[in-house]
Amino acid sequence: MTPSEFRALGHRVVDWIADYQERIETFPVLSRNRPGDLLGALPASPPEKGVGAGGGWDAILEDLDRLILPGITHWQAPGFFAYFPCNASGPAILGELLSAGLGIQGMLWATGPAATELETRMLEWLAQLIGLPSAFEGCIQGTASESTLVAMLAARHRAGEGDLVAYASEQAHSSVQKAANIAGIDLRLVPVRPDLSMDPAALDAMIAEDRARGRRPFFVCATVGTTSSTAIDPLPPLPPDLWLHVDAAYAGAACVCPEFRWMIEGVDRADSFCMNPHKWLLTSFDCSAFWTRDKKSLTGALSVTPEYLKTAHAGQVIDYRDWQIPLGRRFRALKLWFVIRHYGAEGLRAHIRRHVELAKRFESWVREDGRFELCAERTLALVCFRRRGSDDENKALLERVNASGRAYLSHTVLPGKGYTLRMAIGAPATEERHVRAAWDLLRA
Repeated sequence: MTPSEFRALGHRVVDWIADYQERIETFPVLSRNRPGDLLGALPASPPEKGVGAGGGWDAILEDLDRLILPGITHWQAPGFFAYFPCNASGPAILGELLSAGLGIQGMLWATGPAATELETRMLEWLAQLIGLPSAFEGCIQGTASESTLVAMLAARHRAGEGDLVAYASEQAHSSVQKAANIAGIDLRLVPVRPDLSMDPAALDAMIAEDRARGRRPFFVCATVGTTSSTAIDPLPPLPPDLWLHVDAAYAGAACVCPEFRWMIEGVDRADSFCMNPHKWLLTSFDCSAFWTRDKKSLTGALSVTPEYLKTAHAGQVIDYRDWQIPLGRRFRALKLWFVIRHYGAEGLRAHIRRHVELAKRFESWVREDGRFELCAERTLALVCFRRRGSDDENKALLERVNASGRAYLSHTVLPGKGYTLRMAIGAPATEERHVRAAWDLLRA
C-alpha cells in the first residue's frame, strides 16, 4: 500500500469511526450474536489473492458493517452500564493512530527515546493530577492485572527466600489470586467489614498468626474501589518488611478531583500504586499506570540483559523493558499525552464529577422506589441495587433489560445481599436521559 493509497483509505476509515460514534445509539448495546455466528460467516481458509488497495476495500468495509458490527458489544454506547468503563475519546484514538503509524517498539530508551521520555513525563503529570507523592516513579503497564503481578514479583525479590505469604481482601479483584498463582505464592484472603472493606484488625491477626507459624508475610494488596461494590480498603500501616500495593484501577481516576483523595489517604506508605486511565480517564485501552517507590526491587526482579540488549546508554536512562513482563512495548504514552493536553485537569475533573452526579441521581431513584433496595454504599459512579425478591427474580430482571438492547447492566453477589445488579455509569457519551431511560426500563 503506497502512502497515497493509505491516505485515501485512511480518510474513509476515520470517516467510518466518526459515523460509528454518531450512530452508536442505534445499535443494541449488548451483541445479539450467538456462539459461532461470525465463525460460520467467515471462510475456513485465507484468500489466495489479496484485494490490494483498489476497489476490493469496498468489500472489506462493507464486511465491517455486515459481519463485525453485529458481534460488537458497544462499550462506548451511552446505555453501557455493565462494567467499569473502558473510555475512548477522540484524542486517545488519534494518539493510537499515530502510535501505530510510527510503528516503534520502545523496549529500550535507544529503540524509542521519545517514547521512553514522554512516558516518564506523563506518569509524573498523572501522579500530580491524582495527588501521588513525588517519591513514586511510574510506567505504563497493559492492565491492572499486570501491575499487580509485577508488584508481587518485586516484593518477592525484596523479601528473599522463605515460606512467603501474601494478603488481600475477600473482595479483591481475581487478578490478585492469578498473580499469586503465577508467582507461586500462597494468598490469604482477609475478611471484610460491614462496608465490604478489608478489616485491618483481621489482617493484623493473620500476619501475627503466620509469623508465629514460621511463615514470612511479605505482601499486602489494598483495593481502592473493589469491582463488586467500589469498597475502599484502608491503607494500613504495615511492618517495613511488607510490601503494600494499592490497586486503584477504577477509583484512582477520581483522585483527579481533590474531594475524592480521601480514598488514598496513607498512600505515602505504599510501595506501589496502580490506576487505569483506560477505565475512566478518557484514554482508550490499554493503559494502566503503575508507580513504585522501590524501583531497585522492581528492576531486580524483572531485568534480564542478554548481550543483544546491551546499549551504550545503560545506567544513564530508563529501559522500560525492565519494568514489565514482556520485552516489547507500544508507544502508549502518546495517547495519554493527547488526552491530558486536550482536556486539561479541568476537563478531566468535569468528566468524573458528571458521572458521579448521575450515579447520585440514579441512587436517589432507587431509594424512592419501594420495590428496589440499595445493596452497598455508593462511593463513586457505581450503584449496587436489587429488586426486593428472590435471586431468580433479579436474574430474570437483568436478562430482560439486557435483551432489550437499550441498556446493558451486570451483576455480582454481595455478602448478606445475594444477587445484586450493578449500574456502572462511565461511558463518555452518557447523559441523564440515558440513565433515566435505563431506570424506566428497570421499573417497567
